Amino acid sequence: MTTTTEHDLQQPVVAGIVTALVGFTSSFVVVVAGLRAVGADAHQAASGLLVLTALFAIGIIVLCLRTRMPITLAWSTPGAAMLVAAGASYHAGWAAAVGAFLVCGVLIVATGLIPALGELIGRIPTPIAQAMLAGVLLTLCLAPMKSLAAQPLLTLPILLVWLVAMRWLARWALPLALIAALAVIGIYLVIHGVHGWGETPWWPELTWTTPAFDVRALVGIAVPLYIVTMASQNVPGVAVLNSFGYQAPWRSAMTVTGVGTMIGAPFGGHAINLAALSAALAAGPEAGPDRSRRWIAGISAGVSYLVLAVFSGLLVAITAVAPAGLLETVAGLALLATFANALLGAFAHEEHRIPAALTFVTAASGVTFGGISGAFWALVVGLVAQAVLRRDT
Repeated sequence: MTTTTEHDLQQPVVAGIVTALVGFTSSFVVVVAGLRAVGADAHQAASGLLVLTALFAIGIIVLCLRTRMPITLAWSTPGAAMLVAAGASYHAGWAAAVGAFLVCGVLIVATGLIPALGELIGRIPTPIAQAMLAGVLLTLCLAPMKSLAAQPLLTLPILLVWLVAMRWLARWALPLALIAALAVIGIYLVIHGVHGWGETPWWPELTWTTPAFDVRALVGIAVPLYIVTMASQNVPGVAVLNSFGYQAPWRSAMTVTGVGTMIGAPFGGHAINLAALSAALAAGPEAGPDRSRRWIAGISAGVSYLVLAVFSGLLVAITAVAPAGLLETVAGLALLATFANALLGAFAHEEHRIPAALTFVTAASGVTFGGISGAFWALVVGLVAQAVLRRDT
């Protein structure tokens, strides 16, 4: 017979495991794609996935034990999507990208320590920030339809599984779509043979890259990565915790995530931040009726992420042999909700629509000037348009 105490523990533990499974499986493909887009080889991408997962898992455990609150962390999925968008025109090299990741970590730490920096980020109009994010996400969100047109027999089963799951098992739609994709890839490899399977080791392996500092990478990657991570992860992450009655420890959270980003950067990790959407799984009622014990869900999530980190090499090895565009289909599906919310935030207010539209099309176009990616210029264009049009009114 299960005692009351055992039941009280079971709920947050299960909620933490679900948090980790949903958070990891729904977005690891985006992270791998982002790292590969800015120059990482298969070994370096596997190292980045491993170090990100391990570091934010440790960060979750540290913060939960210290605060007794269900504070969960994650990698920056929108940030990884930004890397994908920047990759088409990025030529500074992997070491320079690593240097940009390191600087992003420094900026996150500084945001926690220097209130004025956080206030400066807060002064960026929400529609402009959301429009930049939507433009960055567009490329990956188009992937499912592009893959469907190029290889319908491989892509259609994934889309159907996702759509049906969205109707009845919405939380598990992305993990189920990933399972469907892995099944399709397995069948494809059996029929057509395996090529390049040995490119990446299956076991966890860290790969060091000495950071290089290039102005194009710092402006075109570090700055947009920092802004996207703050605007679409850290600020919403605080809001999610507040909605469940928890006052997020801002300085501690920024210090842990910023330092974690700095430590992970030479091993390929791009950015660590507060969890946003998945945070509700550990902080909400599903983690148990007793709010004072939901921090156990955070601990459970952290331990589960450490287990999942072991599979980083295998997962990157699978992405290396998968038919082109197939796993990007899962990545696009994973980002659809974020893309839709970003569009809504960008164009909800009429007075901001033209600056937001300019920001969106600049980010979506992928144009570069002076070797600096479109995400940065999208922000510049949007802010300038906002200032000029406001002055004219």
